[in-house]
Amino acid sequence: EVHLVESGGGLVQAGESLRLSCVASGFTFDEYAIGWFRQAPGKEREGISCIDSRDGKTNYRESVKGRFTISSGNAKNTWYLQMNGLKPEDTAVYYCAAASYLKCAPYIQRGLYNYWGQGTQVTVSS
Repeated sequence: EVHLVESGGGLVQAGESLRLSCVASGFTFDEYAIGWFRQAPGKEREGISCIDSRDGKTNYRESVKGRFTISSGNAKNTWYLQMNGLKPEDTAVYYCAAASYLKCAPYIQRGLYNYWGQGTQVTVSS
């Protein structure tokens, strides 16, 4: 059984940085995509970034381009989301998700990911 666990959320001031981590267990796929999503109160969960295991290709939601960076860790089955220049509108619960045999596409669709973590809260004060 696949489990994903996020960590690294917290309360920061606008302009500061956070690095979120996602660690997977029971993960045996050779080809997959890892996605980061977020959900603010009263809003839909939105895809913000993904990375493709085949070639390391990444995609980002327009609102986070140039500020957020997704990467694979040196440790197996670990991924990161580096978030710089945080804004109050980035406040949300952040989730990592995985999908076997999925390519990381420019539009990061929630419905295509079938393994999810429990989320970590990110709060950015102004």
